[in-house]
Amino acid sequence: MLPQSERNPMDMADALTAFDSENDPPQLCDFHPGRRVFLRVSAAAGVSGLVASLSEVVGAAESPKPGEGVFELGDTVLQSGETLRDAKIAYKTHGRLAADRSNAILYPTPYSAQHGDIEWLIGAGKALDPDKYFIIVLDQLGNGLSSSPSNTPPPQDHSRFPAITNQDNVAAQFRLVTEKFGIDKIALVVGWSMGAQQTFQWAVSHPDMVERIAPSCGTARTTPHNAVFLEGLRATLTLDAAWMKGGYENPPVAGIRAFARVYAGWGFSQPFYKRELYRQMGFNSLEEFLVGFWEKRFLRRDANNLLSMLRTWQLNDVGATPGFGGSLERALGSIKAKATLMVGQTDLYFPPQDVEAEAALIPGARYRVIPSVWGHQAGNGLNAVDAQFVDDEIKELLAS
Repeated sequence: MLPQSERNPMDMADALTAFDSENDPPQLCDFHPGRRVFLRVSAAAGVSGLVASLSEVVGAAESPKPGEGVFELGDTVLQSGETLRDAKIAYKTHGRLAADRSNAILYPTPYSAQHGDIEWLIGAGKALDPDKYFIIVLDQLGNGLSSSPSNTPPPQDHSRFPAITNQDNVAAQFRLVTEKFGIDKIALVVGWSMGAQQTFQWAVSHPDMVERIAPSCGTARTTPHNAVFLEGLRATLTLDAAWMKGGYENPPVAGIRAFARVYAGWGFSQPFYKRELYRQMGFNSLEEFLVGFWEKRFLRRDANNLLSMLRTWQLNDVGATPGFGGSLERALGSIKAKATLMVGQTDLYFPPQDVEAEAALIPGARYRVIPSVWGHQAGNGLNAVDAQFVDDEIKELLAS
């Protein structure tokens, strides 16, 4: 099978809609034609970020493709001091590494995503062009492909999986990049949401290695308000009777559905819902959107994995990097990379004022607002206008 970046856009839409038809509950069948139109238009426009939103279509359902791999880390000491036994990190590469190893781009995964879910930025003529760059899509710990509660043997399985920080993620990724590929310079680290968090951490942990960063819709430290939102998500899962303190034999479906509906209120903006823009995606009603988009997104993920990544999100803080004494200002001030920080104008997780405040702490950083009513998802490539904005900004940064 060809890599996604080389497949015909209409083929991608056909694959998505076929998967969609086979897995929807009966009450959703009547809106498939409208959704097929959205999928086809989006795919033809290069906006395969819909895959990231459905989250499971490519990464979990397809056979392995060229460039996919798992790097064995062995026993790994985490920031907490606990040792993660037989740790591993999954990844996928696009393009070829230049002889001087100067064209590497790192692209870490956001919350609940796997490497096949975020390829909308990658393709000929796009910012992440595999004809020019060697792109490594990095699976964060806890996402179900890298070491996670769902694939780690006892005694660190399920809810006993240790706490992971973005320092741990970047340390694992650093080993992959240097030991597997022999890379000592990174042309760009780019990431959305939790991928943005890892992008900031790369620039702080390895300032002499990272030349450019393009974090979008994410902050270098999780704010108290953001942490409260995450606590609400945690409660929806752990209060399900099927949760059984993380030792469930059958998935806590009711908890995951509730989780998805809480998430839905934050993932898009108030104007998005008021204007019923989900109809552009082929959903005839709000209920269809909640079931067919949000619940479907999370029901294919393991609940312990979701909570592991949620904890990583809460622990996100570049100021906790050794040498900075907990100071966000000192950590961001140490960044040497050329930086472009993007934020969705109506993002409820990471509002513009939070991102702008952090941008002011990074020497020479550019701060750019995505003029969109798609909320946090403005940075996720779900519509052609927002996707083009992000792509253009990354192209400009790479040209600098």
